[in-house]
Amino acid sequence: MNCVFVQIRCKPGTGYKVADEIASREIHSELYSTSGNFDLLMKLYIPADEDVGQFINSNVLDIEGIERTLTTLTFKAF
Repeated sequence: MNCVFVQIRCKPGTGYKVADEIASREIHSELYSTSGNFDLLMKLYIPADEDVGQFINSNVLDIEGIERTLTTLTFKAF
């Protein structure tokens, strides 16, 4: 499994709707509202045999209200 963090910027007024849609898809490990340049921070585990970009495109980026994302790949937990 690949641990990936995705920061999500939502269109104004859609943060809760986006978070609810992510939660209903049950693809994440953790989901937080955040301050700063992004509205949400999602931690998810992607199966090792899946392409990370394709997984995010197919399961996250089609959610209405998402304006921009920033994906951080992880390599080793300490």
